[in-house]
Amino acid sequence: MNATEARNALYALVKRAEEDGRTTLICKGQKRQDRVLLAPLDLLPAARKAEVLPSHVLSAAQKEFGDLVTRAAQGQPQVLLRNTTPVAVLLPADAVSATHSPESATDAAPVEGAVNSPRNPERASAPRRLATLGDAIGAVLTSGQAAGPLFGLSGLDAATGGLPSGRLTLVAAAPNVGGSLLGLAAARQTALVDGRKVLYAASGPNRADIMRRILAAETGGDYPRLKQGRLTAREQQVAQQLVQAPLLIDDGSDLTAEAIAETAPHVKDLALVVVDRLQAAHSARLPLSGGRLPDASQVLASLARTLHVPVLAIVDSDAPALLGLLDADVLVTLAPKEDSSKVQVTVAERDFGAIGSAYLRPDLLHARFLDAGVAPVDRAGVEGTARSLGSAVEQELAEASLPYTSGAQQGLPAPLTHVLAALRTALTNGDPDALAELEPPLAEAAAAPPHLPDTAEGRRLAAALQAYGTAASAGTSGQPDAAAAQPTADHGHVPDGDEEDDRDGLVPGDEEDEPEGAVFPALRILKDAIARSKMHPIPVIRTEERDNGPWPLINEDMDGEPRWVHPDITLTRVPHIKANGKRVRRDQLKVPDSFGEGVLCLIDRNGSYPSACSAVPLAPNKLLHTGPLDTFDKTQAGIYLIDIPQWNRTDMPHPLGRIIERPDDQGRVWVTTPHIKQLEKLVREGHLPVAPTIHDSWTGKANESLLKPFYEATRKARTELVQAGGEPYKAYKTRLSIALRLLWPKRQEQRSPFWRPDWRMSMVAEASVRHWSVAFKAVQEGHTLLALRNVDAAVFWTPDGTPPSTYRIGTGFGEVKAKFIQPGEIIPEGDN
Repeated sequence: MNATEARNALYALVKRAEEDGRTTLICKGQKRQDRVLLAPLDLLPAARKAEVLPSHVLSAAQKEFGDLVTRAAQGQPQVLLRNTTPVAVLLPADAVSATHSPESATDAAPVEGAVNSPRNPERASAPRRLATLGDAIGAVLTSGQAAGPLFGLSGLDAATGGLPSGRLTLVAAAPNVGGSLLGLAAARQTALVDGRKVLYAASGPNRADIMRRILAAETGGDYPRLKQGRLTAREQQVAQQLVQAPLLIDDGSDLTAEAIAETAPHVKDLALVVVDRLQAAHSARLPLSGGRLPDASQVLASLARTLHVPVLAIVDSDAPALLGLLDADVLVTLAPKEDSSKVQVTVAERDFGAIGSAYLRPDLLHARFLDAGVAPVDRAGVEGTARSLGSAVEQELAEASLPYTSGAQQGLPAPLTHVLAALRTALTNGDPDALAELEPPLAEAAAAPPHLPDTAEGRRLAAALQAYGTAASAGTSGQPDAAAAQPTADHGHVPDGDEEDDRDGLVPGDEEDEPEGAVFPALRILKDAIARSKMHPIPVIRTEERDNGPWPLINEDMDGEPRWVHPDITLTRVPHIKANGKRVRRDQLKVPDSFGEGVLCLIDRNGSYPSACSAVPLAPNKLLHTGPLDTFDKTQAGIYLIDIPQWNRTDMPHPLGRIIERPDDQGRVWVTTPHIKQLEKLVREGHLPVAPTIHDSWTGKANESLLKPFYEATRKARTELVQAGGEPYKAYKTRLSIALRLLWPKRQEQRSPFWRPDWRMSMVAEASVRHWSVAFKAVQEGHTLLALRNVDAAVFWTPDGTPPSTYRIGTGFGEVKAKFIQPGEIIPEGDN
């Protein structure tokens, strides 16, 4: 084979040498005077150490192939690399012929230059390459200890051991869980941190989406805002710094696995291929979708083995049937937990099953995951239940120190590293004696913390040490935190008792009607109100229907509760001892001098949820799939998939509250009818430029009076009982809370007379909208809002004794209680 032919077929010839042990004779010059062998490394073991001999990456070798042939023919072996791994060598043909027997190599080249043993003259019958155990040991020992590309998430990196070269790793996650963000995490870590080249094949997101997600993750900027093209000065600066990052994006149309396999060999020094994403549902627009995925995965697996690089592909499904058809060497599965602040990641290898597990914290607002620690695994390799030993500050300190105790990050003094590692071990093993022994050295370290790098990991550990020091000085470092011991709604409060937390808080028996003579038979009143409707409501969706249609799309985040603090205000959680001796934490707001003279006015709305029942738009019957809508239809109610509208004001939270924190991969969110109506009103009043586009919907005929009889009965009872107080009023609040929780019980064993998550979330959303709207009126009148929380709590900066005039002071529904505290005082109503 002449040099030109060999140059064109270089990758195929190297593959033959590497996988089959075949040697190819290559000649150069008019008289074929330069004769070399492209040979497997077995013919020159020293070539396995690339630094010993002249070495060239394949893409560069192909360009300079003629010169390499000349040098090799002159007696200078040339090592060929795939990225940094030696895969073949160019040797002078005459020297090899003189030193190897005819049975191991020959300088007579048959067709296409492939040299076979004389005992097997036919190329098709060439013997397979055999390696001794010594060859394998030598290859492992000479390859060094360098791990494959990482995700930059210490718990997950510990579970995977890095992305293996020559393997296809598949990240499997249902839509909206964030699987694509793991692909992005690996790309960010490899390209931006390690400075190695990444090919990002985008089938779904485009290059602008990828850029915005990277920028959000790197800066902590809000992804929905970045999608609107609004960048802060710092974000623009970071964007300029990323211009030269070695991240190559292919978002071209008709992106196929074959196209990726053709492009990758031409990327010099390629370290990682990311394919985002494989779509389970068929799409004529996306070749990497539907029934074409099994063939595509085989092409990607072959690409990984051929180039000896890791290939990381994302699939938007965790269905076992589909995953079984895909040719993945390593499977990384994401599964959301009941605690929405955690996602469990399970790592499995094809030959061994599950090999590791970790927890991640979704931070979808900033297009990223954060570490949440290693998931507990029992001796059988099955996930166990983590022990609740230790306080919240101890748990956070252990998690924050993981990057350093695991060795992924450096910079801690050795004694402190050992103490933090011992803390993690004590918490994992549930050893209270060991925890007690660690308190003095941990308190000493927290009192005089070391200098930590200005990175996300360093800042988190510094904050955790500071929190531990504060708790230690207050004597609460070793006590289980009240927030961990008691389920709570959020950082707000429940002073009036009418409101509820994010868990259903129900116990067996709550679904039973109240006995005759009960102070307030809330459940019987609610059932009667719904039964009286002329629209014949469907109060319970059948169990077999709950995993399909609109029901999996509904979640607690759709409540839209504002959890906002003014950007110029500093909020601190401080320890506090209640009158009964209970240790809790409370909020403390630091108000800058620029706000002028004033005090903190604490607003507490009465009966937010039952008040919302007075006119909440609901679909009493089934929700039907009505798809994309040109405009919002006031006669319908249900759930809607929309883009997050632009909100430029900094003196008020976004109208959608916490909904914007969990957008899908395209930056869209599902909302209920109250929020759609709110956005429409803001457009009419000129506070929003345009109404949001409705990309998808599930709706039914609307009814705003379905729960009104329940509201009226609740208001009448409150008027009578609030003055009496005591046990009757307490019983009233308890039964009211239970009745509303039963609209959407979370446990299957809870035999509720209702199962309508759309009713429940619409009711909470209506309360959130009303809470936001009254606060907005106050801001429009010139009042300064410091914080807006849950559906009932607001903090304003006002003159002493003067609440905003938009609120009515009183004890009835729609009215509020107002309290004033001085700057620097803790807010007495806390979340514990």
